[in-house]
Amino acid sequence: MTVFEAADGLSGSTLGKGIGAILLYAIVGLVLMIVGFYAVDLTTPGKLRDLVRAGKPNATYITGAGMLSMAFIIVVAIYAAGGELLAGLTYAVVFGLVGIVAQIVSVRLLDLVTGVDLDELMHADVFLPQARVIAGAHIALGLIVAVAVF
Repeated sequence: MTVFEAADGLSGSTLGKGIGAILLYAIVGLVLMIVGFYAVDLTTPGKLRDLVRAGKPNATYITGAGMLSMAFIIVVAIYAAGGELLAGLTYAVVFGLVGIVAQIVSVRLLDLVTGVDLDELMHADVFLPQARVIAGAHIALGLIVAVAVF
């Protein structure tokens, strides 16, 4: 079957529903990413947005890792949702939020274990190697929480 033959079998309502679902999941993903950013912001010293805007190298590095880890969780929550649209969106929102909370708690506990002074790290004007440890923790725990969501 060619692509054109397959396209002939699709009705306008099927395409409309598919496009609508994509847009709704994109909105859910965006909202969860914003929530994830503010969750990272609330649990790190200083105003993250200002630190990133000021170009503090450790803050930008850690924020990037934090956002990547949140994306892992959100992508898996959306992927695992499946099924009916409303149930899938609800699943993605609920498990996305639970995953974000689990991620933040896990990273902060790991911060305590490493003994890194986050206040000093986030406000430093030069890149410090400790930022790699915190960023790595974000990514590793984001993957773990994402798989737990699945």
